[in-house]
Amino acid sequence: MKEGEETFISHLIEMRDRLLRAMAVVVILFIALFPWAQDIYALLAKPMLAALPKGGQMIATEVTTPFFVPVKVTLMAAFLLALPWVFYQIWAFVAPGLYQHEKRIGVPLVVASVVLFLAGMAFAYFLVFPVVFGFIVGVAPEGVAVMTDIGKYLDFALTLFLAFGITFEVPVAVVLLVKMGMVSVAKLRDIRPYVVVGAFVVGAIFTPPDVISQFMLAVPLWILYEIGIVVAQLITRNKPAPESDYSPMSETDLDAELDRIEAETHEQK
Repeated sequence: MKEGEETFISHLIEMRDRLLRAMAVVVILFIALFPWAQDIYALLAKPMLAALPKGGQMIATEVTTPFFVPVKVTLMAAFLLALPWVFYQIWAFVAPGLYQHEKRIGVPLVVASVVLFLAGMAFAYFLVFPVVFGFIVGVAPEGVAVMTDIGKYLDFALTLFLAFGITFEVPVAVVLLVKMGMVSVAKLRDIRPYVVVGAFVVGAIFTPPDVISQFMLAVPLWILYEIGIVVAQLITRNKPAPESDYSPMSETDLDAELDRIEAETHEQK
């Protein structure tokens, strides 16, 4: 029991050290980027400002918002830059408890997760934001000036970033489910119609009420689901099927075996 407690405490200490190392890099990057906080926020707000009419601007409805919003955006940028290091610390903590074949697939999945999440955010920023903000400004009633609060804009942008970042993780989730044996590739193909419907439901929830932005979330989700199926099939194609040593006995062999056991029992008596 004492040895088990010491092992548990050592794991807690290692986890604390890993978290501190990850947080230290985020803080260092945040401090380094802080002088450019206003510029970083201007980069985030660029799609919205580009969609506004000439001379349009954003507003701040709270006293502290002009300071805290750029700070939050800078902290988010620091975390994104430190994401590979953060995932490395997580992997270094988990890896010793994994088997060798789990380690082989773990590294590619971690790298793919980071790349796909960043790709989802880039897709939202460069393709979805201009369409969404153009739609919002375009449907504004005549005489209404669109001047979005910078705090509300940040919340909206983060929601879309998370929605598209998580959406782009679908191939990783599909491969993990198949690799863990929780679902087969054939089953994934069978539920394809439900996935398509679910993709459009998710698009309707996390995007503004226009068909274009809904399609821009639902269609990539569907395509990435199909990519996940293809990758999972390639991974499992060359996996040898487990052979069983058990072969059912015929009725004659079973009777002979029962007679032999009965004879041995009679001799022992």
